[in-house]
Amino acid sequence: MTETTLKQIDHKLAVCTLASGSKGNATYISDGQTSILVDAGLSGIEIQRRLTSRDQTPEDLDAIIVTHEHSDHTRGVGILSRRYKLPVYINPKTHRACPGLGKLYETRPFECGTTFQVNNMTVHPFAISHDAEDPAGFTIGQNGVTIGIATDLGIATAMVRQHLKRCALLILEANHDPTMLETGPYPWPLKQRIRSRTGHLSNPDSKKLLEELQHDNLQHVILGHLSEINNTAQKAFDEVSRAINRCDARVTVADQDSSGPVIYLK
Repeated sequence: MTETTLKQIDHKLAVCTLASGSKGNATYISDGQTSILVDAGLSGIEIQRRLTSRDQTPEDLDAIIVTHEHSDHTRGVGILSRRYKLPVYINPKTHRACPGLGKLYETRPFECGTTFQVNNMTVHPFAISHDAEDPAGFTIGQNGVTIGIATDLGIATAMVRQHLKRCALLILEANHDPTMLETGPYPWPLKQRIRSRTGHLSNPDSKKLLEELQHDNLQHVILGHLSEINNTAQKAFDEVSRAINRCDARVTVADQDSSGPVIYLK
């Protein structure tokens, strides 16, 4: 497994988190033939800039997949779809909940629980617990290697654990440190929402989930959607990385303000 620029991809599944956090989320996945974005929660210009920083351009994309309607996941979807003629995979309830997308170049609806293809990539959406209309996590596989994405979830349900248990790379939420949230500046109703079953996973919750998911073939774990107010990268890493005790997986923390490294999977 190496970290380099996206132009060097040669039919290996590669992942790059362009942004992760409450100000915007976008993840780039490619195997050298098919390239997709999961969410586009930054402006179109900013996503283009971050792709360029990894020697890639929006013209190289084949599709955008949307997890749910919140603006930090959809801000750039409409403009990217129209400007670069990209199909958007989005479930109907989510699409109805975000009229601000405008007219898309092409809409390809999906339903949670039903697998679909984006060229040679196999995508399976599954339901997650979050305060959105029909939020989805995803497994994305190609040539026997699978990536699991589960951010923005209040609890890790049995369904979530089932779908993520054999992935080579996981993008998991580690949103907040419980003490920082409890003593921080957020109003009480917002704290309750974050800690609820439809809110966000804490660092200890993410650690507990990873303890269950680790296996011999797990290569990398990316911690995402960290709160800028109620967490730090060091706290998230220190807590969640302690879950790794039965494999050699590497744990890294995604950043809000810059794209992460390119991670190739064996």
